[in-house]
Amino acid sequence: MKSSLRFTGLLAFMLFFSLIAGAQKTVIHGVAPGAEMKTIQLSTPGDLITFLEKPLATAKVDSTGHFTLSVSLAKTIYAFITIDFHKTELYLEPTKTYNVRIAPMNYDDNTEVNPFIQSQNLSVEVADTSQTELNSIINSFNSIYSAFLMENFNRLYRNHDKLLLDTFRLQLNQHFAAADNGFFFGYVIYKLAALEQLTKYFNQAQLVNKYFNDKPVLYYNLEYMEFFNSFFTKYITATSTILHKTDCRPVLKGPDPYGAMMKLMATDTLLKNEQLRELVMLKGMMEFYNTQGYNQEEILTVLNSANNRSKYIDNRVVADDMIHLLTNLKPGTQAPGFALPDRDQKEVTLKGLKGKPVVLCFWTTYCEGCLSEMDMVKPLYDKYKDGIQFVSISADKYFSKMLRFINLKKDYVWTFLSAGENPDVLKDYDVRSYPLFVIIDRDGKIFKYPAGQPSSGLEADLQKVLQ
Repeated sequence: MKSSLRFTGLLAFMLFFSLIAGAQKTVIHGVAPGAEMKTIQLSTPGDLITFLEKPLATAKVDSTGHFTLSVSLAKTIYAFITIDFHKTELYLEPTKTYNVRIAPMNYDDNTEVNPFIQSQNLSVEVADTSQTELNSIINSFNSIYSAFLMENFNRLYRNHDKLLLDTFRLQLNQHFAAADNGFFFGYVIYKLAALEQLTKYFNQAQLVNKYFNDKPVLYYNLEYMEFFNSFFTKYITATSTILHKTDCRPVLKGPDPYGAMMKLMATDTLLKNEQLRELVMLKGMMEFYNTQGYNQEEILTVLNSANNRSKYIDNRVVADDMIHLLTNLKPGTQAPGFALPDRDQKEVTLKGLKGKPVVLCFWTTYCEGCLSEMDMVKPLYDKYKDGIQFVSISADKYFSKMLRFINLKKDYVWTFLSAGENPDVLKDYDVRSYPLFVIIDRDGKIFKYPAGQPSSGLEADLQKVLQ
């Protein structure tokens, strides 16, 4: 890292190489004490604006705590390893073999709490800690960077001490002189760009020209996208000296809102890079979606058009992820599928329940509110059982706990399923409090999320779905 020129040149080479190289096998061998016989998952954000996770590989941790994950990669990625609701992050490169150790942990703690709150960061060590291993040099850089920022924040933010930043950059050049990794160079460049923004080292136009125009869009480099997200937040409505003067709401009402928005974006002379310009527009659409005064259907029309018409494949990925994120669990969208054991250990799938509307209730045996609401499910079941299927999904860790409880409740005769060994269903339905009721129509699509509880409007929702 002898100069910024070296960073830029090698970065361009690495991007070119990633485009021509085919997907190559990356393997992770590891040990996770305490996770014996549990499922371990490798995933990555589909994009670094929505951070919508996409699974890459799953495996079973064996009886000795060992596991192997394998995935084909065409580029370096930011990834997560997850066990239950607990996760850790690392960077993976094509063709590399990693040996990792996840710190011991009691995954079967009997404390019953919301699994989203219970989740912890897993501590992971990569066996290869050489100066050239990507995770090692990023961790080393992050430690140096954090210490520098903690010590000098006021001098950077209040005093705009540019000389201090120049000195720090020279120190980094010396410290990481042996590093020879294009992904790492991009990571450092855009981490330091954030400091230049903090110190007002350059004005807005200078930052755009230095870091965005005539530069590749590094969709999968975390620090590039962190800088992008920070720099272009509310760009259309506030930051851009040109775009903020236009009310976008009338623009979105025309016959081709995508084309109209792209024409509007082109009036900003700072956004010379068409690929970047479109990405900034997509980020703006996501911000507009939950902003008062904007029509959500019009925004989804723009995102769908970008998904179908964009010249840039990665922008299509971003648009598709935005659509999924913004519409997930909304009425009319496909309900997440599941395959869970019932009280007799027979598998029940959502697909197998099609034909009648379904009422899902997520509950636990330790939730007092759940128990009182479930007592009120019984008369609803008796009244509507011929036209509606009632399914209660227990989030208790252990199947036996659910079974013991419902065996005591002889009048609980509707379908009960256990999510104890399949916690993904709780993620898919974003279950953050109990009880949670969801109504799915006869075609397997979300009718209402969340639905009313038996004590507060569920029956009215049931009458509507039957209509």
